[in-house]
Amino acid sequence: MDIMHVGLDLSRRRLDVCVLDGSGTQREELRAFPDRDGLGRLAAKLNQSAVAVRAVIESMTGARFVHDQLELAGWDVQVADAQRVKGLAPLTCKTDRIDAWVLAELSRRDLVPAIWMPPPGVRAERERARWRLHLVKHRTALKNRVHATLLTHGVPCPVSDLFGTKGRELLDRLPLPEPWSTNVASALALIDHLDVQIDACVQALRADGADHPYVPLLITAPGIAWVLAYTIASEIGDINRFATPSKLCGYSGLCPRVEQSGERDRRGPLTKHGPPYLRWALMEATVHAARHPAYAAHHDRIKARLGRQRGPKVARIEVARRLSEAIWHMLTREQPFAPHTAPAAA
Repeated sequence: MDIMHVGLDLSRRRLDVCVLDGSGTQREELRAFPDRDGLGRLAAKLNQSAVAVRAVIESMTGARFVHDQLELAGWDVQVADAQRVKGLAPLTCKTDRIDAWVLAELSRRDLVPAIWMPPPGVRAERERARWRLHLVKHRTALKNRVHATLLTHGVPCPVSDLFGTKGRELLDRLPLPEPWSTNVASALALIDHLDVQIDACVQALRADGADHPYVPLLITAPGIAWVLAYTIASEIGDINRFATPSKLCGYSGLCPRVEQSGERDRRGPLTKHGPPYLRWALMEATVHAARHPAYAAHHDRIKARLGRQRGPKVARIEVARRLSEAIWHMLTREQPFAPHTAPAAA
């Protein structure tokens, strides 16, 4: 059966479409609205040819919606890694029409650097965990602003928790001038509201995580409680898509960049590929995992070898990498965390 290869370049208000046949001949150039009706009309127009349609769209905001709508219309849709597409087809002249043609041509040549598309259930899990983190970041920003206001007026913070019972009593009797007094009161009200919302998110994560097959295993690892376990499980999705522990570690973005040319082998900063939320969760877990007997000696050796400035940062990253490898073994074997040997020397 002949196949039409369709490249889709998405922008905020339109979708540029390039259609190639199996020989590479351009059949059509179209534009469509990236909404439900516009995508439906596009699919109906191209489906009239009664041939299979294979489409490619770059990964960006809105690409998942386009992917889902066109798959419902019977298309085979792939989402391409935008950075890798640029590496495969670097262009001097870059327009939306050319980008759509490049994607169609990559599909025709079977060179699409496709990324894994999580199913709707995994997307919902990710959204729950990411929304909680979003709220926590806003709460932290408000707390930092209140602390900055006190420093601006030369008021020290004599309590360990400015937003606990004693801290609130201090803030209530603090004689701040306007508009700082009103701003602090507004910030405290927002913090209280966010506390309620975050507690509700945590309760929802606990309820959903109770039925998740990965969460009970993940909470047996050092440094991982319910929230981090749910976040890690949702960001990983299906562990079977990672063939080795190093694949999962690379997906987390905790591996250094490697530049090799001839005899030169240079290691750079972290790649930071993959979801940042997974990387954040692993780094958060290392705060306590670094003190676990399975990792403490290795962590301390790296800190001592690299010194006070670089040592702690590199040691935490190394523990996070080892923790990601342990997670791969736990989930693939369906076993809790149980290290059998001492960690190897640095």
